[in-house]
Amino acid sequence: MMSPATTKIAPAFLECDEAKTRAGSRSFSIARLVLVVTLLAAPLAFGAVQPWAWASLTSLAVVLLLLWVVGTVQQGTLRIIWSPIYLPAAAFLILGLVQFLGHFTRDPIATRESLLKLLTDLIFLFLATQLFATASDKTWRRFALAVTLFALALSLFAILQYFSSHGLIYWSVKTASGCTFGPYVNHNHYAGLMEMLIPIAGAYVLSRPEEHRGRILLGFAVMVPIASLLLSGSRGGFISLSAEALLLGAILFWYSPTPLRRSLAVMVALGITTAALLFFWMDPGQISRRLATVANLPQNPEATLAERKTVTQDSLRIFYQHPWTGTGLGSFEIIYPRYQSLATDLVWDHAHNDYAEALVETGLVGGVLILGGLVMFFRLAFKNLTRRLQREAGWIQLGATLGCCGLLVHSFGDFNFHIPANAAWFAMCVAIGAHSGVSAPGPPGE
Repeated sequence: MMSPATTKIAPAFLECDEAKTRAGSRSFSIARLVLVVTLLAAPLAFGAVQPWAWASLTSLAVVLLLLWVVGTVQQGTLRIIWSPIYLPAAAFLILGLVQFLGHFTRDPIATRESLLKLLTDLIFLFLATQLFATASDKTWRRFALAVTLFALALSLFAILQYFSSHGLIYWSVKTASGCTFGPYVNHNHYAGLMEMLIPIAGAYVLSRPEEHRGRILLGFAVMVPIASLLLSGSRGGFISLSAEALLLGAILFWYSPTPLRRSLAVMVALGITTAALLFFWMDPGQISRRLATVANLPQNPEATLAERKTVTQDSLRIFYQHPWTGTGLGSFEIIYPRYQSLATDLVWDHAHNDYAEALVETGLVGGVLILGGLVMFFRLAFKNLTRRLQREAGWIQLGATLGCCGLLVHSFGDFNFHIPANAAWFAMCVAIGAHSGVSAPGPPGE
């Protein structure tokens, strides 16, 4: 029999626990909001490529980590959502630290900068896993809606700027590249961002019930970013988006419930057709001709593609000379001229092939870690798809996974992983896609 004193004290303990839970949940909600806002803002600063931009990104990552710690302390319990992706990610960071601290790098300053950027992305990976793993369906919907609206707004801005700025970013910033698009100096990097945002937005639309009143408007909000990606003239983006569409079609055929396959397939087909028509309506002519050369690349490659192939071959020669741990993170620019066989006065700061560059800088050890991480990610991301697609969160997770696949394809011909904003978004998509279970209802306050 419970004593009167115990009866009075127990509710006090319960109220205290509930207060702690609410306080921790509030801190987590703030951290989640700041995380999403940070990722949405990063591309606007030219992809966060300038020192002040990526340094700000690093500082915000630390602040977010502190917010998560505060929420954990407020709740009074340390609960870390484990992900197998942490293992290869941490090992890759340790490899970079060994290169830097052991003086095994050819460019210590560049290695230090690369380590800071890598640490920033790993913090985003960790926090996205912790903050979204137990988020409610309402939180997932808000996130996907924010991504959809942001992709629409950014693509409208990019299209308007393309037709009115004469190559200037924000109608005022002049660059030497001559291939700007949106807030990015290079159109391929704008395409890389859209390759991640479009699948999330598209999956969100597909997850909406047929009777949803705003479904058509949301569908149009996805078509505009697709048209803007095509208008950017990025052939790597075009190939990657096509790969995402094919993969989505295969998944819808094999994993979606049979009664929904036809309607979903019709939606995807109509969406792609509408986006293509919108692109051809806006295209002045040269962009479609440029994209059409994709079919003739093996027979008649352009000079830039031939140059990239040569640089990749040179990079493999560097790898053969430094096979185990490479020349050091970020050292490609300083090491490449010694092995350069390309007759040009241009400075190649990247190999335009992220995989070849990774082998140069981290050797076989880094290559094995990257390969192991990718295998682990795909096993987690495509696990139990039938069950996961029964909920909205599962569709958004699928969209994030498709975004990762698109950027991985694009990285065979570019260096999107060295654009801080795109790398941060990739870390976010990996965290969401690799979460092994469909989200459970969140804590109070979600």
